[in-house]
Amino acid sequence: MTAALLDALRAALDGGGALVTDPDATTGYAHDMMPLAPYGRPLAVVLPASAEQVQACVRACAAAGVPIVPRGAGTGLTGAANAVDGCVVLATTRMNRILELDPDNRLAVVEPGVVNQDLKTAAAAHGLYYPPDPSSLDTCTLGGNLATNAGGLCCGKYGVTGDYVLGLEAVLADGSLLRTGRRTVKGVAGYDLTRLLVGSEGTLGIITRATLALRPLPAAPGTVIAAFDSVAQAGASVNRIVRAGLVPSLMEIMDATSLRASAAYLGTELAGEGDQALLLCQSDAPEAAREAELDHMERVFRQAGAAYTHATQDAAEGALLLRARRVSLAALEARGACMTEDVAVPRTRIAELIEGCTRIGTDAGLTVAVVGHAGDGNMHPTVLYDGADTGQYARARTAFDAILALALSLGGTITGEHGVGKLKQDWLERELGPVALRVHQGLKDALDPAGLFNPGAVLARRPAGNRRAT
Repeated sequence: MTAALLDALRAALDGGGALVTDPDATTGYAHDMMPLAPYGRPLAVVLPASAEQVQACVRACAAAGVPIVPRGAGTGLTGAANAVDGCVVLATTRMNRILELDPDNRLAVVEPGVVNQDLKTAAAAHGLYYPPDPSSLDTCTLGGNLATNAGGLCCGKYGVTGDYVLGLEAVLADGSLLRTGRRTVKGVAGYDLTRLLVGSEGTLGIITRATLALRPLPAAPGTVIAAFDSVAQAGASVNRIVRAGLVPSLMEIMDATSLRASAAYLGTELAGEGDQALLLCQSDAPEAAREAELDHMERVFRQAGAAYTHATQDAAEGALLLRARRVSLAALEARGACMTEDVAVPRTRIAELIEGCTRIGTDAGLTVAVVGHAGDGNMHPTVLYDGADTGQYARARTAFDAILALALSLGGTITGEHGVGKLKQDWLERELGPVALRVHQGLKDALDPAGLFNPGAVLARRPAGNRRAT
């Protein structure tokens, strides 16, 4: 059976080195950037170059009853692209063409392997803008962004990936090609299958093409930072910004641990000795309005008790300040093993979440650092621990779960942008409830009755005898 499947996959891909079976090579495709989530050993990795090749690979796997795990660049943080034993990993990175960029209709048609930053650059050449900007934007691919409904630093003003998807093309579990959505600005014909596929983490279909909306390119942003003696003051400042009617294009928060980690990583000074939180905001409004918005934000921060503020309209200086936030995870990883969370709470509860994470860390005898998107309440607490110490690992997992429970208790969610993957299935029913979980399973069974697409992601993997017969 194995040899026959490999022959079928080789034929589907027309040769050319797009089939990988060497265990040393396939190991690199076995998991994403969250190795704490379970992963297995794939039978093979396929790298199709077209939707037709994806269809052929899916049909070959379906005939053999072998699971398929779709994968982009592997920058995810929940194990959503993690292999299961004996599966075929289908990586879409070779499908990396921008097929169309239409300035008049402000849209782009792309394949899933296009890197996020490459679309931004191509759009900017036409005076257009693709807003979603995950921290890994220079390496993550749009297919992965679509599969997880990725967010980023500018979501408070511009929204997430799903807000820019007009239509999709996806291969279903039987190998058929589904086209959803449209190219028009408006359209409500039929069920919204586009929204169903976005964020489904490769469990319902494999995205092979997307039609994405673009916006006019905004002005180069101005930047303002504010350091605070307490997390409570920083949280109050976020509330004041919202009440003042200001909508920064970016509003990020970093706690003291994250600040100092980024400072050490970059070899620079980012905060004073007593600073406990930093807010970093940007405005991309037109010139006069941008200056007024920056001034208004700086006044709000001072009124809220900021120990230090600094504003600049120099784009290069602003990019340097923003780099401290973008490297925060790498800076924390340089200090040891990390478990990075992705919870979201109402903006008014941000300070409570950060303070609660500090208590959770203290109770576990570990450090919990927090950075996040203050503009939309999406926080990324990170539990630091010694990966070689099994006792610390166990305490870190306990702290990880405690943070999820804290987020739910504050009216939040277990994931704001990274998805459920193979890491948080046990928490999904706690948030959604049994009725919603039953509906999820019904949709999965309808579109993937054999349960071959990304088994164990989002929903717990079901025994073969409990799946609907094909």
